[in-house]
Amino acid sequence: MRKLAKPTEQELNEGPQKVFFQIANGNARQDCILQTSFSTQVEARRYLMSNWATIEKMARNALAAGGFEGNQIKLAMV
Repeated sequence: MRKLAKPTEQELNEGPQKVFFQIANGNARQDCILQTSFSTQVEARRYLMSNWATIEKMARNALAAGGFEGNQIKLAMV
């Protein structure tokens, strides 16, 4: 089993990491942000990929409900 990378100095200073991704919205792309409680980008990305179906569904529900600020859908890890 691989060990996860240790947080960089910058990641330690920034605190919990955000992961940016996009979903298709017709012929356009919709920017999304997932706020995690992980201290490294590697852990945050791994969480995004392992829970992609659920996170994508949440983003699509927010898009359908108009629940986004500016041009970004903001989601938070529970």
